[in-house]
Amino acid sequence: MANKLINKYVWLVETIYRAGRITFEEINQQWLDEEMDDKPIPLRTFHKWRIAAEEMFNINIECKRIGGYHYYIDNIDDFKSGRLRNWLFSTIAVSNLLLSCQSLKERILLEDIPSGQNHLAVILDAMKENQALNITYHSYWKDEEYNFDVEPFCVKLFRQRWYLVALSTNEYYRKKGPAIYALDRIASLMKTGITFAMPNDWDADAYFDGFMGVLRENEYDKEIVKIKVTASQANYLRDLKIHHSQREVERNEQFSIFSFYLRPTFDFQQELLWNGPELEVLAPQWLRTMMAERIEQMLNLYKNDPNNSKKSI
Repeated sequence: MANKLINKYVWLVETIYRAGRITFEEINQQWLDEEMDDKPIPLRTFHKWRIAAEEMFNINIECKRIGGYHYYIDNIDDFKSGRLRNWLFSTIAVSNLLLSCQSLKERILLEDIPSGQNHLAVILDAMKENQALNITYHSYWKDEEYNFDVEPFCVKLFRQRWYLVALSTNEYYRKKGPAIYALDRIASLMKTGITFAMPNDWDADAYFDGFMGVLRENEYDKEIVKIKVTASQANYLRDLKIHHSQREVERNEQFSIFSFYLRPTFDFQQELLWNGPELEVLAPQWLRTMMAERIEQMLNLYKNDPNNSKKSI
């Protein structure tokens, strides 16, 4: 019941947001056109949803009475700047859109998402209560599962996978600081009932400062990276930035040059390689050399015919 109400609040905000300014009658028409229900929204219900949506998303839905009682979001800039709130809103809005298109289910193709999100509810609940978790974990680097207790600090979504940043309760591993665990590699977890004090000086953004993804390779310092990209590929980088520090510093008909200020870790290097011959690293020189070596290694894999090779790749 609660989820259905939240979906309705999001639908209302999304409808007003898309329209810019919209009357109650126009809102109801869209409600019927999108087959959200076979009955229009009563005015009293509309105002209940409006007030609830304002509180949930910290927005002001105002009404301009001159010219026909048009509703609009007053503090739209504040709404856009709320990172978590905006992500939640966008996610639920897309879900609502897909739910309203059940007749097109055979024509809407989605990506599979690892099942680790099943553990997310328990982890978030433990984070709210500052309660330790008992985890059974199966790392890619070890054959067997192992069990341990951790204090959950934060969660991060990266490339459709959820990750947990947590501090071990074991004295030896605790000295090494928080570690990162992929939720899809957690076999089981449960709250221990033991509470902990969250460090006042710990900050999630600072923990991942300069890193593109979830690999915290501290041997890399933050520095300026410059890449040269073909004009056609540059369009993709403008629409979907590789990293929030990305800046376009030069542009012409043949190519663009982008700069970044980050730690050029393995995650970032893999992202650059994904662009293939459309992208060239200009600086720093050590990264350019490393990328050239990796490309040469890849080339060597394809020099011999695998059918005539005695040793398989």
